[in-house]
Amino acid sequence: MSDPILEAAGLTRRFGGLAACDGVAIALRRGELHALLGPNGAGKSTLINLLSGDLKPTSGSIRMKGEEIAQLPPERRSLRGIGRSYQKTNIFGGFTVFENARLAAQSRDPRSWAIGSDAGRDPVSRERAQRALGLAGLDAGTERKAGALSHGEQRQLEIAMVLATEPEVLLLDEPLAGMGAEESARMVALLKRLAGTHAILLVEHDMDAVFALADRITVMVNGQVLESGPPAQIRASERVQRAYLGHGDG
Repeated sequence: MSDPILEAAGLTRRFGGLAACDGVAIALRRGELHALLGPNGAGKSTLINLLSGDLKPTSGSIRMKGEEIAQLPPERRSLRGIGRSYQKTNIFGGFTVFENARLAAQSRDPRSWAIGSDAGRDPVSRERAQRALGLAGLDAGTERKAGALSHGEQRQLEIAMVLATEPEVLLLDEPLAGMGAEESARMVALLKRLAGTHAILLVEHDMDAVFALADRITVMVNGQVLESGPPAQIRASERVQRAYLGHGDG
């Protein structure tokens, strides 16, 4: 088993007297899709927010390739190779598909642009954007307005924007939410492609997709890790069935 790219230990976030995450440990490895399950309020999105830097932990450690990053802001974590998507689609609807990806790519090489220069013509950003759109299956019709895309295509575009920053770790928060069967199938195929070259943490409520995709599953309940292991172990676990799988995702 390879060393983790991103790992957390004792990760805790308190809101007043409530521990939304309580001593969580998790390790993400390249070539492994790690799914995160749990009922609503289990702490899944809080954990992703802690790993991405959108929230700072009350206590605990987050290491990226051995370097402590728990106090770094999101933009500096992005530069270290952590990319994330959100539950709600975040795109620039009035811009073209290509411009959305190019703007994301440009963030990977922040610098002061000379007065009068055209950032949109930067060849490095344009190449990164085109490559990311190809990976996400959106290399056709890149001059369409992003706001005119279907819901599923907008979710693909959001992942393309993440890929344009050239991350090693992908934190994906419910990428299949609101999709029909055909759109879900395209997204599942995309996630399978990406899993071979990235470390992925996936929060998803589509149980069929999770068990079809995941190499490892961590189940959270009340802010704590209930169990973590390969899909067969999680499917067979009586504790998981009692706490979650046997009762649906209320």
